[in-house]
Amino acid sequence: MVHQMKLEGRFFDYIQNGTKRIELRLYDEKRSIINLGDEIEFLKLPDMKDKLKVKVCGLLRYNSFSDLFKDFDISILADKSMTKKELLDVLQEFYTPEEQKKYGILGIRIEKL
Repeated sequence: MVHQMKLEGRFFDYIQNGTKRIELRLYDEKRSIINLGDEIEFLKLPDMKDKLKVKVCGLLRYNSFSDLFKDFDISILADKSMTKKELLDVLQEFYTPEEQKKYGILGIRIEKL
């Protein structure tokens, strides 16, 4: 199955250059149907003209982004140019602590195709 997801430009670029190898999302209805071996087509915001396909090679369930961050280095969650705090601040702009508590978190291990 192929899933489509929109992605902010710099995070799209991190996947394209090979540093970001775990995509971070809420474990909501849309993400609960993702399975190992599926593909994700990322559309680069804002214009969504650039596309990038990856294969799902792992699914990691956590209660919060903070919990997941304890187990992984920033170098695979985004890029060494960011700190974990900066990334957490960005994620909390999209996903409130209440949403994280309600749905939980999904770390999607990806490989570029």
